[in-house]
Amino acid sequence: MIRKLSLLLVLLSMWTAPQLTEAARKNVVLFIADDHGFQIGAYGDEVAKSPGLDRLAAEGTKFTNAYCTTASCSASRSVIMTGLYNHATGHYGHAHSYNHFGTYQSVVPLTKHLDAAGYRTCSIGKYHLAPSDVYYFESYENGGIQGGSRNPVAMANNAEAWIKKDDDRPFFLYFCTSDPHRGGGPGNFANFNNKENPYPGTERILFKPEDMIVPPWLPDTEEVKEELAEYYQACNRVDQGVQRLYEILEETGHLDDTLFIFTSDNGPPFPGAKTNLYQPGANLPFIVRDPDQKSKGLTTDAVINWTDITPSILDYCDVTPKKYPPLRTTEVGAPTPKGKEVPYEFHGRSFLPVLTQEHPDGWDNTFMSHTFHEITMYYPMRVVIEGDYKLIFNIAHQLPYPNASDLFASPTWQSALKRDEKTFGQKTIYDYENRPRFELYNIAEDPYEGKNLSFDPEHQGKLKHLQEKLQAFQKETKDPWELKWRYE
Repeated sequence: MIRKLSLLLVLLSMWTAPQLTEAARKNVVLFIADDHGFQIGAYGDEVAKSPGLDRLAAEGTKFTNAYCTTASCSASRSVIMTGLYNHATGHYGHAHSYNHFGTYQSVVPLTKHLDAAGYRTCSIGKYHLAPSDVYYFESYENGGIQGGSRNPVAMANNAEAWIKKDDDRPFFLYFCTSDPHRGGGPGNFANFNNKENPYPGTERILFKPEDMIVPPWLPDTEEVKEELAEYYQACNRVDQGVQRLYEILEETGHLDDTLFIFTSDNGPPFPGAKTNLYQPGANLPFIVRDPDQKSKGLTTDAVINWTDITPSILDYCDVTPKKYPPLRTTEVGAPTPKGKEVPYEFHGRSFLPVLTQEHPDGWDNTFMSHTFHEITMYYPMRVVIEGDYKLIFNIAHQLPYPNASDLFASPTWQSALKRDEKTFGQKTIYDYENRPRFELYNIAEDPYEGKNLSFDPEHQGKLKHLQEKLQAFQKETKDPWELKWRYE
């Protein structure tokens, strides 16, 4: 470990950080909610109470085709913070506890690029990355927050103190709530319907099960409605954090020099969404408020994914990723001669050019890569989306699909198992747990993926084309699971 740290310090010391001009002193707030879907008024949800996010959308751009690349908290955050698919960095699943996945030491994350360019960086709330010497922040401002990362108002107050420090460097704030992830209460959400508010500073906003509109990918049952009511309460707490951050940026004079990004690591914590690369687990809210943007309240159908976040932030900050002296071999690329400098490359690209374009050309396809959630949940999936079509490659299709421990225990799933009609959303429980090698969907006509076209004679040409495209992507990004096209 000492040898690795020494090598990393040598690499960092060889970089020449550019001097920031006044024009380049741009700040960034990256707000990552935990398991948040489209339960937002700005996305048309009539039940949600989300004035903060609605304002963010009204003053920025709302993406409708934004995708996480892996529907698992820790692995997804590694992609967000590196601009690389996690199959190329070794961060295959959860970092915490016995799961123990982590990123290669050779990877340079967003914070180190910003640090080298003269930025101060801060993490508040859920961290969920590993190792800490790779995902380094200058400050961790989590002290004294009653309720921890489920109290986004108190988190924001800590952010205010950090922003106001006597430091004229531009800042990057990584602000991550644990809401609306399951965590306690009747349905395993961190609700407080029948007890004193454990999150001082937040307002208690309750939702009634009978008011819930159940999405088509979930069963329309009382158990689901009760869990959704708790879930919406947790989503509202997230929104209160957005509102408070808005106030702080206004009060400190930083609203007009700060890029504000809101999104989630993966979809809602219900079977059929989180841990799946079906649409509810992967297609997520993504709202960007660029203070330099002239047109406001826009919607774009540009297809982006989480590998695009780091390149976009660096683009906004006018920071060019530095060249680095490569190791003799690297885990994220082909072997390179020792001592020869090569550009630091990302798998994603900046989405800033499409913020004001409703239907931009060349932004209609993407890829996804999921391997683990918990370490006991081995089920590698690779996905390509091209236009209206989506191909899922279930690499371990011989295995039954594994449920996350919290999703399996949920009233939603347990009630489905006990019902006479063994259905779950658009699928039977059997089909949900026993998946074919390939699933092909027209997500424009079939957005909840109820009709697998991979066996349809009329779609064999499309199937073959997307298979070839997906395999080429795996080769290009050095995906270890690419060999499964030829082996087993």
